[in-house]
Amino acid sequence: MTTRRIFLAGAAAIGAASLAQPAFAQIHRARIQGSCIRTKDGTDIYVKDWGSGPAVVLSHGWPFHADSWDFHAAKLVEAGYRVVSFDRRGFGRSSQPGWGYDFNTFADDLDLVMRSADVWNATLVGFSMGGGEVVRYVTRHNAKSKRVKKLVIIGGAATLLLKTPDNPNGMDASAFQSIKDGVAADRPGFFSTFLRDVFYDAANAKTHKVTPEIIDWSVDMAMEAGLLPTLACVDAFSKEDFRPELSSISIPTLLIHGTADIPVPIDISARYAAKAIKDAKLIEYEGASHGILVTERTR
Repeated sequence: MTTRRIFLAGAAAIGAASLAQPAFAQIHRARIQGSCIRTKDGTDIYVKDWGSGPAVVLSHGWPFHADSWDFHAAKLVEAGYRVVSFDRRGFGRSSQPGWGYDFNTFADDLDLVMRSADVWNATLVGFSMGGGEVVRYVTRHNAKSKRVKKLVIIGGAATLLLKTPDNPNGMDASAFQSIKDGVAADRPGFFSTFLRDVFYDAANAKTHKVTPEIIDWSVDMAMEAGLLPTLACVDAFSKEDFRPELSSISIPTLLIHGTADIPVPIDISARYAAKAIKDAKLIEYEGASHGILVTERTR
């Protein structure tokens, strides 16, 4: 079972704390089916499109789906924005194919969402695993489409998390294998503990209390994903190296990260990315956990 101790041990190493198939580079025009759009490989991506005004597009974290953004989306709509969010393939109400759990495919799916929703001049926001997804979208698609004018990365896994010879401060592979073992053995039990003690670090929540009901809601979202996608995405977000492409990002970028983030330590993620992305701004939430969409939601 993955514990807070395992992640703290991995974080201490930094001085502080597959199933993928080839991406479908050419995606056909979306076929709208209710609230879903269909990709070239037949995957249905569930989309929520609220409000009107300047567009904000939200990419969720693992192991959740678009509903994890609902508090923020509703506030943005009240403030006069149009908010587009979606369930990543394999999660929530989207299809659960047996392939495509790599960041090129995720970025291509996001591009289809953007084109199908006819989004322009958007602010693109990615949380946790979604941080890597929005980085790959910008570097893979935005130079040509120019649909995104601003980028926000919140608690983002948008560098390289895994410890490698050229990333000696990364997290040991055993931490990620522990996640996969726990998920495979007992998903509800694992997520109840992991989300409480690691993701939200609920005992140390600063601004907004993490109640048992919030944990239950979070576990319910996690259980809506398929087991295969849930496991495949652990490999995807731990092993993908976004570092070489960060310097090519030329749009205004804001990073927000908790200094006490356990699964995505700030030293190897936001602080690194803030230096690599030209003119990026980093806001650090002192003592905040990874789950800042909940614990720091009013901020």
